[in-house]
Amino acid sequence: MNGILSLFRSTRLRQLIRKEWLQMFRDPRLTRVIFVSPIVQLLVFGYAVNTDIRHTSTILLDRDRTQASRGLADALTASGYFRIIRQAADPRELTRALDGGEVVMGMEIPVGFARDLTTGRGAQVQIIVDGTRSNTANVARGYAERIVQQYGAGRAAALAGVDAVPAGLDFRARIWYNPDLASRVYNVPAVAGVIILLMSLLLTSLAVVRERELGTLEQLMVTPLTPLEMILGKTIPVAAIGLIDLTLITGVALFWFDIPMRGSFPLLLFASLLYILTGLGLGLLISTVSNTQQEAFMTMFLVFLPAMLLSGFMFPISSMPKVVQWATLLNPIRWFLDVVRGIFLKGAGWNTLWPELLVLAAMATLFLGLAAGRFRKRVG
Repeated sequence: MNGILSLFRSTRLRQLIRKEWLQMFRDPRLTRVIFVSPIVQLLVFGYAVNTDIRHTSTILLDRDRTQASRGLADALTASGYFRIIRQAADPRELTRALDGGEVVMGMEIPVGFARDLTTGRGAQVQIIVDGTRSNTANVARGYAERIVQQYGAGRAAALAGVDAVPAGLDFRARIWYNPDLASRVYNVPAVAGVIILLMSLLLTSLAVVRERELGTLEQLMVTPLTPLEMILGKTIPVAAIGLIDLTLITGVALFWFDIPMRGSFPLLLFASLLYILTGLGLGLLISTVSNTQQEAFMTMFLVFLPAMLLSGFMFPISSMPKVVQWATLLNPIRWFLDVVRGIFLKGAGWNTLWPELLVLAAMATLFLGLAAGRFRKRVG
């Protein structure tokens, strides 16, 4: 413990940290990348990464032309999820609209729809979606099916009378943590995790390589600085910037996107520090195996893109092949997304998130240790 304290009291380490701060803020463009770019990215991702559907273009073929069929069409548009752009005269017109990409969904109400509702024989409605837009089609189909079922149940209850509704079954769906099922509430905290890792990798993967290209690495090597002091001097400023970026991103999420935060902010800071240290260790490891900034930059993206895709941020891990699911256990983004979503949406605490925090701590120790070993070999 005394050795660690004396290390942080070292004048050499303080001067190296000061040199890193001055070097980062000397370039105004780098300053904008550090502080402005994360906010811009969060705003862009917050609005763009959205699986909600609104006003989906729809063509309707109403072959029944009754009050009941018109009521179903009204229920469809009143939901806000669908917009009927026109009425089809025959099935061929509906098919042409889907084939031409004019609409995402088509609905056909058959003859006898109102009669079947009245007699209780089970009215049928055909929903056709454009499968080339698979995500939108799946979400739109789910919304449309729910609207049709609710409309049919409501009509049946109204026609039968309140006293005729069978008792004994009271089905009520309740959605926890995100009652409106707004994808932004689920995605924005995850975007924060992706951006923080990107910044950590970007700033540290170029650190040692930039010193080597500028010729200052040799100057640092002949100073009394130890390899551990050089590693700390490279990581401490970036870790501080990562925490500042986290605070800015959290503020935008809370006050701009109105994302609820039900958990502890100090716990979020602690988890983010472990996560940032993991990213710094990985970035420094990339920096020690690269000879040029261009090579380090390409290697960084070669690591970052698969990590983002296999984190559960865009695609559910449960739908991936088993081998890939096991591989995601080595992905720090996966663990941090569980932490940040748990803190924001569920109000999860230490007693719930300790396994994820333990994994992040182990990853930070592993990557920083490997980077320090590689760096010691390169210096030696």
